[in-house]
Formats: sequence, C-alpha cells, structure tokens
Amino acid sequence: GLKEIGNLASWTVSSCKPGCGIEALRDEDTGLFWQSDGPQPHHLNIHFSRLVSIVSIRIFLDFEADESYTPTRITLLAGTGYHDLIPFSALEFAQPKGWIDVPLDHVGGGEDGKTLRAFLVQVRVVENHQNGKDTHVRGLKVY
Repeated sequence: GLKEIGNLASWTVSSCKPGCGIEALRDEDTGLFWQSDGPQPHHLNIHFSRLVSIVSIRIFLDFEADESYTPTRITLLAGTGYHDLIPFSALEFAQPKGWIDVPLDHVGGGEDGKTLRAFLVQVRVVENHQNGKDTHVRGLKVY
C-alpha cells in the first residue's frame, strides 16, 4: 500500500487550543482533533525539508460530533515555500463524516499528472458550518 510520509514533515498551525494541536490531529484516534483558537482563515502547514511527491492526501471530518466546528470550505495550496503557494484543490462539504480523499487529478506531477510535488502544503479552512468561528479537523494523512 501507500506509505504515510507526514512524519517527515514539520507541522504548524495558525492557532490551537491547549491539548488540541498537531499531536491530536496526527494521532490515529479520530476522537482527538485540532481545534483552532483565533481569527479565520485557519490554516495548517505541512513543511518538508526536501521536495516530496505526494500521491494522496486524506482529511477526517465529523459533522455529527463537531457541528458548527465542521469545515464546509477547505482550500489546499502547495509550493516550495510561503512565497509561492498556489491553490490546487478547493473542497466544499455539507455534512461530512469520515475520511475524505483530496482530488489530485490536475496537479501535474508524475506520469499520470496526479502527483503533487512540493516542499510545503497548506490546508486552509475558509469557512465552517453555520459560520462557526473555530474549526475541528480530526485527522490528516499525506502519502
């Protein structure tokens, strides 16, 4: 199967409540989550020390548990650094529950054009359900 490479990156978030940071997001237990604590848009940076080839990104959301904390619009960006981030996927959700595969159909790398080559991936939560202020993301995996 695919190899999860998130452990090769350094992860940072725009803000988080104590105990609800990167460790909770990266934990295998989807009962734990990153909770932002600040102004929108909320974002999460996944920074690799070398150029990586990403074939899959998966995000775990749970509307039933999180309600107004659930993201409804997420934009993903990639680049070599913060200065040249380019959006490659814009996702919209109604009432998501479970693992969601981020489409990489048009990112252009690899033989099939579906491999994302980047040093930095940013996950930007643009909007939450019912205009909620802070957000919950329960899992994020990079392959």
